[in-house]
Formats: sequence, C-alpha cells, structure tokens
Amino acid sequence: MRRLSIAELPDNIITTMEETHMLRHFRMLADYNRWANVQVYDAAADLSDAEFHEDRGAFFGSLHGTLNHLLVADRLWMHRFNGTGGVPASLDAVLHDDLKGLRAVREAEDRNIIAWIETLDTDALATDITYTSVLRPGAITVPLHAAMAHMFNHHTHHRGQCHTILTSLGKPSLLLDLLHFLRSEGQRWL
Repeated sequence: MRRLSIAELPDNIITTMEETHMLRHFRMLADYNRWANVQVYDAAADLSDAEFHEDRGAFFGSLHGTLNHLLVADRLWMHRFNGTGGVPASLDAVLHDDLKGLRAVREAEDRNIIAWIETLDTDALATDITYTSVLRPGAITVPLHAAMAHMFNHHTHHRGQCHTILTSLGKPSLLLDLLHFLRSEGQRWL
C-alpha cells in the first residue's frame, strides 16, 4: 500500500495534525518553562540578599524585580486564559520580597500553567481570547495559541535578562537552551 504525502492529505486532516502538534508543542514549552525557571532560581539561591535586590540595569532593575515581573505576567495571562488567580495592578508589582517566598509561588504557578495546558484540546487552541491590557485601555482579541506563544516567548526574553544579571554578578553562565532541556530532563518530548 502506497503512503500518501502531506500534499495529498485532505485539508481537514492536515489541520487536525497541525493542531495536535501545536498542542504537544505548548505542553513541551510549559514543561521547559518550569525546568528553566528551576535553573534560574537555583542560581539565584547563591546570591546574597543585596545582590538579589541590586539594580543591574535590566528593564525591571534587579533579579528580584525581573522574577517578580515574570510571575506578575503569568498571573495576568492565566487570569485571561482561564479566569483564575489574582490580577496584579501593575507589571512591576512586588508579589514577594524574598527569594524563598517568590520561589514557592513560582513553582505553584508553573504547576498551574502545566495543569491548565493539559486541559486544552485542539478546539481550544482555535478559539480567540479578548482581554484588556494593563498598559493600554480597550479590548484586544487574539487567537489563544498566539497569546500562549507570547507568554512563553515573554519568559524567554526576561530569563535572558536574569541570565545577564547573574553573570554580571560573577555567577556561572546558565545553560537554558531548549535543546539542552530536551537532551536531559525533557527527553520525553523528543
């Protein structure tokens, strides 16, 4: 029996395959996000409190400010996605002043993100969400999959800043590459 090429498959089958792969991709990104956050928080544990709070010129100043911002943004996005959790009033809100407290809620938020993505199906990815930005008034409507991609991309952006802060404080460079994760703890996604 001859196998069909992708070009020979009906459009509805191709769309279903693509959506299934996209859902698996987001599940992988959620797991990677959790893992990468552990790497950053483990490195931050080696800092003094003064180093943790020191303004190093990042967008949110210090490692403390940047890690708080990432948690704030996740809470905003998760509220937009599923209506749960509190909504911080500003993007630079301080949810926890110490690393230990911040880490505990970061770990809980990562579990929350993973659990929520596990509830999604391919139909959910095709829906739109409408939300109001903290920065600009007015409703914004985007596909759910685009908003999810933004959330994970946002993490990568600010984790890069965390990495820069850590290395500027003389700490070792972190290995945060997705492919490193996939070759180590994330092998189940290959």
